[in-house]
Amino acid sequence: MASGSTPSAVDANPRGIPVDDRMAAGDGLWAVGDVTGQWNLTHVGEYQDRVVAANILGRCRRGGFVNCTDQPWTGTTTDGGYAEVAYARATGLVRIPDGAQPLDVAPLLCAGLTVYRALLTADARPGSLVAVQGIGGLGHLGIQYAKHSATASRPSPAAPEKPDWPRNSGPTSTSTAPPGQELTRLGGAAAIIATAASGASMSPLVAGLGTRGQLLVVGAAPDPIEIRTPDLIFGTHAVAGALTGSAIENEDSVRLAHDRGIRSRNEIMPLSEAPKAYERMMSGNARFRVVLDTRE
Repeated sequence: MASGSTPSAVDANPRGIPVDDRMAAGDGLWAVGDVTGQWNLTHVGEYQDRVVAANILGRCRRGGFVNCTDQPWTGTTTDGGYAEVAYARATGLVRIPDGAQPLDVAPLLCAGLTVYRALLTADARPGSLVAVQGIGGLGHLGIQYAKHSATASRPSPAAPEKPDWPRNSGPTSTSTAPPGQELTRLGGAAAIIATAASGASMSPLVAGLGTRGQLLVVGAAPDPIEIRTPDLIFGTHAVAGALTGSAIENEDSVRLAHDRGIRSRNEIMPLSEAPKAYERMMSGNARFRVVLDTRE
């Protein structure tokens, strides 16, 4: 077989490629019956002509696939997963570990990957202090991922906590002092994962970064982040956005969660109550993710 003018590694045997009863052509290759996940970005869904054009023009040929323009969005520009059949590119699929439950894994494919990728971006050595601003749908997962990534994770000081937040999810610290001042007292954060959609609450956190610390923004806020220039210059601090990761990073994230017991705290609602579930999510009162059960 050949792809264009480049021979492939598959034997061009006229009898075809041997497969097993699940149509698997080899170890580690997709097969009928594999349990997979699919998420919002990273070349999922069917390719569209404008995405092909963007690739030809070189807009996403340097590996930053999540930043490709006009790529399909699952459930927005292409059909989502609430159907008997959904189409997806194989390169955008995530292999789900054996024994993992769909209702547990679903939030990890989006929210879990978001905070996991932010932690990969952070220059945080083992034992470093990582703060998480906002303990909601993203933040409660961020604390758990940080804890199991060999860092010391803490909710951002002075941030309001959810009353039913499990205390065994990682070290915690609360204080009435300004959050930047309290983080400095703790030694300065190597990274702060900002998850709550409030630029005003993110602004004072920069002063609490340690040397070469990073404020990684994953919560999309309507208001700006305001920073004093000395807070950036002295300490060589940085502020950066973090969007999402690749399919294999998502697979790594799900595997880590499965192996280390990282769990999303979910409110399960039947698909028939999707509008009610959406209102619950938008109210900000959910503890902590709202997940639809398509079996009901």
